Amino acid sequence: MEQTTGVLPILMVDDDADDRIMTEKALRKNRVINPILFLSDGEELLDYLKRKGRFAEPGAAPKPCFILLDLNMPKMDGRKALLFVKSDPELKKIPVVVLSTSSAEEDILRSYNLGANSFITKPVNFDGLVAMMESLKNYWLEIVELPLENGNESK
Repeated sequence: MEQTTGVLPILMVDDDADDRIMTEKALRKNRVINPILFLSDGEELLDYLKRKGRFAEPGAAPKPCFILLDLNMPKMDGRKALLFVKSDPELKKIPVVVLSTSSAEEDILRSYNLGANSFITKPVNFDGLVAMMESLKNYWLEIVELPLENGNESK
């Protein structure tokens, strides 16, 4: 997918092709200009973030502005991937929004305990998805200040 100069991609990790297509349509309907990159499971996410395998070439894996992460996926589920991301000093600053069909209290609590920045239950229809993506766009792309990629913390 083409990269708009200076605009970080949104990374969506979800094994459901229909959810990926609908999410991209909802983001585009909200005029989000960020590239949207799709991965299908936690293992692929870790390869992307660590720039391994097919993501090893320079420029193949730009830092995302945030990650939309499904919980239930094959190979490595979202819970394990979230634990890895939030345990890694280089990756933990990347915001992770869990986007799941689950609304179970145990999934919500566990996601936050693992370091999720937000937990959202997937809307049941396209209009709900468009409204939710508008909120995500407003918050993560227009309101929040995120650290620079190479920013150093001072102690």
